[in-house]
Amino acid sequence: MNERAHEVSFAGGMPEMYDRYLVPMIFDVYAADIASRVQSLGAARVLEVAAGTGAVTRAMATALPESVSLVATDLSPAMIDHASSVGTARPVQWDVADVMNLPYPEASFDVVVCQFGVMFLPDRVEGYREILRVLRPGGWFVFNVWDRIEHNEFAHVVSSAVADLFPADPPVFMERVPHGYYASEVIRADLRAAGYDSVIDVHEVEARSRAATSEVVATAYCYGTPMRNFLEARGADQLAAAAAAAEAAVARAFGSIDLDARINAFVVVAGAPHPSV
Repeated sequence: MNERAHEVSFAGGMPEMYDRYLVPMIFDVYAADIASRVQSLGAARVLEVAAGTGAVTRAMATALPESVSLVATDLSPAMIDHASSVGTARPVQWDVADVMNLPYPEASFDVVVCQFGVMFLPDRVEGYREILRVLRPGGWFVFNVWDRIEHNEFAHVVSSAVADLFPADPPVFMERVPHGYYASEVIRADLRAAGYDSVIDVHEVEARSRAATSEVVATAYCYGTPMRNFLEARGADQLAAAAAAAEAAVARAFGSIDLDARINAFVVVAGAPHPSV
């Protein structure tokens, strides 16, 4: 498996672990935020890309009027299968689709949503351009990205603990991918290069991440993210060893039960150009 495949693969038991542990710990609070922002835009047709196990999909299905059409997509069939099996408050169209080549006509949607997915795109400008293609003129692209890892305390402690196990070749997935695309000037430049107009708002949103035990935090990051692929590739026993080291480090930093830590992200709202008058 090549490096990029490692970074985007959510196969095997990963979707279930991701949904059980990571979604309530770090994703649900931002899913509610995204759904609220989309609700204010008055859309009739909404597309979600990189939907994962459906955290935002479920939030939008509850928050948006039933008249709003929802299409949720992900590159991973395993993620879509899990999300659709969990279900939503009302019908949603689930599709396996690549953000880089969306199977929809031009100007099909009023809003496109992506929660913590643009960091995984192989070419962000081209991905943003493809999203712009399916947006109607004057539509909106709403997405979020994680802040640097030092401002996301659970992720930082886990990643540091795992890195200490492999000093000669530490896994850098967490720092380089989920937490590697946070500079607002870079995000704005990429969006403008893709053709979005001057309305590009970037909002910092700080929240709290809570977990019942230190084991939950370690399990979430080691078993429920693509870091698992890197660990398993290093040897059959390395995943369990990394999870144990991460649990011990989290317990030292936050305690063993009723944990509370900072999480920080940026929410971006970018406008598609209006038609020329």
